[in-house]
Amino acid sequence: MSEQLRVRFAPSPTGYLHVGGARTALYNWLFARHARGTFILRIEDTDVERSTEEATRAILDSLRWLDLDWDEGPETGGPAGPYRQLERMDLYREHARRLAEAGRVYPCTCTAEEREARRKAALAAKRPPRGLCPCRERGPEAGRPAALRFAVPAAGRTAWRDVIHGDVGFDHTEIDDFVILRADGLPIYNFAAVVDDALMRITHVIRGDDHISNTPRQILLYGALGYPVPAFAHIPMILGADRTRLSKRHGATSVEAYRDLGYLPAAMVNYLVRLGWAHGDQETFTRDEMVQHFTLEKVGKTAAVFDQKKLDWLNGHYLRQADPQALAARLEPFWRAAGLDGAALAAREAPWRARVAALFRERARTLAEVAQASLPLFRDAVAVDPGAAARHLTPDGRDRLGKILPEVEALEPFTAAGLEALYRARAEAWGLKLVQLAQPTRVAVLGVDVSPPLFPILELLGKAESVRRMRAATTQ
Repeated sequence: MSEQLRVRFAPSPTGYLHVGGARTALYNWLFARHARGTFILRIEDTDVERSTEEATRAILDSLRWLDLDWDEGPETGGPAGPYRQLERMDLYREHARRLAEAGRVYPCTCTAEEREARRKAALAAKRPPRGLCPCRERGPEAGRPAALRFAVPAAGRTAWRDVIHGDVGFDHTEIDDFVILRADGLPIYNFAAVVDDALMRITHVIRGDDHISNTPRQILLYGALGYPVPAFAHIPMILGADRTRLSKRHGATSVEAYRDLGYLPAAMVNYLVRLGWAHGDQETFTRDEMVQHFTLEKVGKTAAVFDQKKLDWLNGHYLRQADPQALAARLEPFWRAAGLDGAALAAREAPWRARVAALFRERARTLAEVAQASLPLFRDAVAVDPGAAARHLTPDGRDRLGKILPEVEALEPFTAAGLEALYRARAEAWGLKLVQLAQPTRVAVLGVDVSPPLFPILELLGKAESVRRMRAATTQ
């Protein structure tokens, strides 16, 4: 693996992995795999008040579910890593000391309230809100806890060539002196990220464009520490259907939520890669095709809109493409969540469950829908929908069931093809449409009048169970 290209995904463990974060991880992973580079995972957990181990586990579980593997970690954690910033505090303190010795930082005892008051006063006087901190000239106030603040040059401009957005720059008059170490000694995001990216030899920083305003501060830190500046690529944000930033009011937003709703990881990855990236008109991609074709130059500059209907379509596509046995294995927790106990599942062998999965996936969008629709096949008692019964288990409907029942019971071999031939012949002989004979049977064996094709369902149930259910319906 080449060491020339190195990227990282660096989430903060303050909640579940948002789909926007997952897309950022995916773009970093694809960029590294395309170039045979290195993909690093770093947990930025210095916000100790909000970071939790539960959130860290959720992020790692989501990345593993998406099959986004990382390449290295700290020596203490082994190759599986990931890096954790709280384990690197000595490195941040050493780099802060270097900046202090170079005169690039100063201790600051101003409170947030004092700084806000100065900002409001400047705005009221129609002056630029940026003002030099008094501590920079007079020194810190004795007896107060001191943070360490970076001295931004008063004049000049910091600019860079963004891989996605092109030329971007900020005048220093727009950038306040910023804290690098809090009074409690914990590093602030911009400082810790720069130290880590420099020491990990990150060549490309690929992240959301909400970080654009952080970039000039980070470039100033690279320069002050004497480190080369990586290339920056800021990905546009993901919007909801109302074109506001995707949030919980739009529905599910975390990878874990979509996993629990019954979406497949391959569908999720395929959907996320297309949220801002394109390769011609192609919509579905294998993992190898994504790696082959992905480049940052094909990432758009404008925000992408999350389209739930398109995700549903993609997930249905991947459901139908999945290996039936693997699909049945993924369905087990959803069958349990729908009400089946272990005994009911164990009573059916794995090949039979795979046939059920293959049949019921055709009309479904999610694993949860497949599980819910196929429940009647596992249960002894048929819960008949009253509306379906009123439409199809009429006296005429029950009479037709009773007439065909002996022939169903006598049919050998009991196959979908044989059943279909029998039903078509009897419908024609009795002057009926096939649906007039099939629908009472469907309601009798499943309890509903909408389902996958009836005759494969009867074959799956087997002769004895199909006859039992049909006979029970004739006596209701």
